[in-house]
Amino acid sequence: MKIFLTLFITFIWLNQVDAQSERSLIREGNQMYKKDKYSDAEVSYRKALEKNKELKQGAFNLGDALYKQERYGEAAEQYRIAAQNHKDPETKAQALHNLGNALVKEQKFPESITAYKDALKLNSKDVDTKYNLEYAKRMLQQQQQQQKQDQKKDQKQDQKKQDQQQQDQQQQDQQKQEQQKQQEKQQQQVQQKKQQISKEDAERILEALKNEEKDVQKKLKKKVPARIRVEKDW
Repeated sequence: MKIFLTLFITFIWLNQVDAQSERSLIREGNQMYKKDKYSDAEVSYRKALEKNKELKQGAFNLGDALYKQERYGEAAEQYRIAAQNHKDPETKAQALHNLGNALVKEQKFPESITAYKDALKLNSKDVDTKYNLEYAKRMLQQQQQQQKQDQKKDQKQDQKKQDQQQQDQQQQDQQKQEQQKQQEKQQQQVQQKKQQISKEDAERILEALKNEEKDVQKKLKKKVPARIRVEKDW
């Protein structure tokens, strides 16, 4: 993409001392910018704007200095201010063009397309703006296609995740069923064992009673019966 950045270096000659200071700061910033000292240029432009917030060339050139430092979001804000402040159609179009460039760098393609179209309304013959507008349209199309692909990929991943969760749940349910069957089996074995023990105890008790009865019979047999005294009736 072609980067079309324009330094607004037109100076307004005023008689006020503060105005002369603003011009000096702008001139100093322009010199730093041409030497690729963009952070120093930024400082000078900001100082000029501190003295006069309505300084038209200040916002425009500050946007350029920020753009060169790859601070595209801040640059875009300055270009918006410059476009609002400038009444000259050509300069306003240049600010909107640079705004479009900054928005493209942030991958905000719909907004950049709007900026380029607004610039062309003011200067329909600008070839660079036309080129960048078509570039932004192509990038928007690619972005939308990529978003669709990502969406499909996410849907597949979500479906895969759901299938895995369902499979895991089925395995858990199966394990629970097996555990429940095992517990029921163990309970049955315990119950059978208890019943078996009770039967054995009953047999032992019955055997003990039988043995006890035998002992009693033996004792009765061994015991000598007492003589019965018969009295005669004389």
